[in-house]
Amino acid sequence: MDEQANKILGQEALRMHAKGRPGKLEIHATKPLVTQRDLTLAYSPGVAAPCLEIHRDPDLAYDYTAVGNLVAIVSNGTAVLGLGNIGALAAKPVMEGKSVLFKRFADVDGFNVEVHSEDVDEIVDAVTRFGPSFGGINLEDIKAPECFVIEQRLRELLDIPVFHDDQHGTAIITAAGLINALELTDRKIDKFTMVMNGAGSASIACAELFVTMGMPRKNIIMCDSKGVIHKGRTDGMNQWKSAYASSTKARTLAEALDGADCFIGLSVGGAVTTDMVAAMADKPIIFAMANPDPEITPEDVKATRDDAIIATGRSDYPNQVNNVLGFPYIFRGALDVRASTINDDMKMAAARALAELAREDVPDEVEEAYAGTHLRYGPDYLIPAPFDPRLITAVPRAVAQAAMNSGVARRPIIDMDAYEAELSARLNPTAGSLHGIFEELRKNPKRVVFAEGEEEKSIRAAYAFLNGGFGTPILIGREERVRSTMDQLGLPASAAIEIVNSKLSPSTADYINLLYERLQRRGYLERDCVRMVNRDRNVFGALMVQSGDADALVTGLTRNYHMALDQITRVLDPAAGSHVFGLSMVMTQGKTLFVADTAIHEVLSPEQMADIAQQAAAVARGLGHEPRVALISYSNFGHPDLPRAQPVRDAVKVLDERHVGFEYEGEMTVEVALNTEVMANYPFCRLTGPANVLIMPSLHTSQVSTQLLKSLGGGTVLGPVLIGLSKPVQIVPMGTTVSDMVNMAALAAQAAD
Repeated sequence: MDEQANKILGQEALRMHAKGRPGKLEIHATKPLVTQRDLTLAYSPGVAAPCLEIHRDPDLAYDYTAVGNLVAIVSNGTAVLGLGNIGALAAKPVMEGKSVLFKRFADVDGFNVEVHSEDVDEIVDAVTRFGPSFGGINLEDIKAPECFVIEQRLRELLDIPVFHDDQHGTAIITAAGLINALELTDRKIDKFTMVMNGAGSASIACAELFVTMGMPRKNIIMCDSKGVIHKGRTDGMNQWKSAYASSTKARTLAEALDGADCFIGLSVGGAVTTDMVAAMADKPIIFAMANPDPEITPEDVKATRDDAIIATGRSDYPNQVNNVLGFPYIFRGALDVRASTINDDMKMAAARALAELAREDVPDEVEEAYAGTHLRYGPDYLIPAPFDPRLITAVPRAVAQAAMNSGVARRPIIDMDAYEAELSARLNPTAGSLHGIFEELRKNPKRVVFAEGEEEKSIRAAYAFLNGGFGTPILIGREERVRSTMDQLGLPASAAIEIVNSKLSPSTADYINLLYERLQRRGYLERDCVRMVNRDRNVFGALMVQSGDADALVTGLTRNYHMALDQITRVLDPAAGSHVFGLSMVMTQGKTLFVADTAIHEVLSPEQMADIAQQAAAVARGLGHEPRVALISYSNFGHPDLPRAQPVRDAVKVLDERHVGFEYEGEMTVEVALNTEVMANYPFCRLTGPANVLIMPSLHTSQVSTQLLKSLGGGTVLGPVLIGLSKPVQIVPMGTTVSDMVNMAALAAQAAD
């Protein structure tokens, strides 16, 4: 980055940090403090009760306080980024940033503590004294060799996880990348040679973890600013460097790299030349992780060798070794089992989980975060991307399991599948809401048709559906096209995924007869039905479901919603006594809200509104939510008394006459329906809490409200879910993600008999 660009970036960063409330953090209460009683319970005199319980049993602090989700981020500012020793206070923006990352990626509350001292004893004493107030300690930006001593002593003195991220975080992510690089180059950990440049905390930690993985210590040559660390050298040595003193004749980095299989750089930019790269072994592995400038750029490597695998610490190159892939999730797993430490088993579990995740199909959300870049496991994708939503489940689960297996977990997790669902729900409320459906499908898998079977997203969703254990996916399409796309995506052939060509299927003739019998008195000729069955995959898929050859159907990638629905309803009727409508699920702040009708009816009559309210309430109850239905208007209980509110009032009267078995009320605004404080102004309101089912008076209002939430980030919106057809069908919006398509396929399958 040139000087001018750096200047502009710095100015923008200053403005961002100063804008509004200075800094990047604030504290939010997790309990309401609205009434006098709330204050009495949360503070004096009520707070005395948990205080006494914790005094009786200190472990109860995990039940009555936030300590179990609280990590202290401790620094003295002696080794901040590439800025050096800038002091504790100047390090605070970095530590605040660390807190933000903890929260954003793993829902861990990080509290930054800057210790104004360079004395090891003082730092150890300070952290030892406040340590019991936290569930873990993350040491950050403390220079070597003091960081080694501080970490070791704190690990001995405290019975909570102590983790120096500059050391172990870097080591874990590097190890994950190395695992995959070794596989791609067909090497074994105990049979290759490595040169490391840099002998600071991160390098030493990497080397230690590589040895734990099975790499012989003798196969590592470590260099520092004075050259190769070799037997007999005394200049610039310490006990940690001495552990990696090599029996080698090499004295310079260039000499060490001659014939080497791998280079690990945690030093300075430009330390490696193209001549050095040219001298390395075939298929060299090069991790040039100096920041902001790597030891050698990927461009220079590629210009010299076309067989090299290269990783850096930068986000603008492939294979970024980014610590955010590690520390939030490692602490998440450690905190959740109340681990007394973070040991090598847990570190290795994290590294292996990351390596395995990189080999799986990459979700659309990740590719969107990287401007649509196609990320596939290979030389340019060794390590998962930081925005991969699966990290929150994959890494903490592995770490927690390793903690239990190694005997350092004080609160073992009994049901790991339930724990995984809990992890998903922390950052992805959709996953929490759908967990019950997924578990039901695993016990009773279904056959689901993916109508647009030649589309890349359909194929990837089919694999995800299969791998999730939800049932058998059926792709409609030409087998050669489908197989070709699978090959391009690097997906393995699977006999468990069925491919059906509508023109070649032995059921085609029966489907034509079935469709013609249905449509012959609606103006369709037999040849029309032949054409539809052969060419229209939505029609063919619907016929499969209607005939019992499949349990459910999902479509929508290549047709707008109403066009797809029109094709499907040529085959399928509404269920007896039901309306067909769209129900959107809005997940926000740990809550699920159902909104209808978001797809079909432009304006609802009172009877339709009542019918849809009943159907939506039944769906909500079936998904584990006790329905509280609000019939929405721009008015509250007759004020203002305007004509367009009358149908909503009439719908309430219809429900009154039917004596339905759920709470409902209206007409009311969204504010009254969702805010109990405002609702209290209407003591006659029949809802006992905030509404969780909103029945909108028109398609315009429902669409605008849900799309605003989706576009502004106010919540995760799933749907519209199609309700009311005689057979389970779901239509996804064009441009949907693979994850959402799988969710919709699961909803369709769950509704099957």
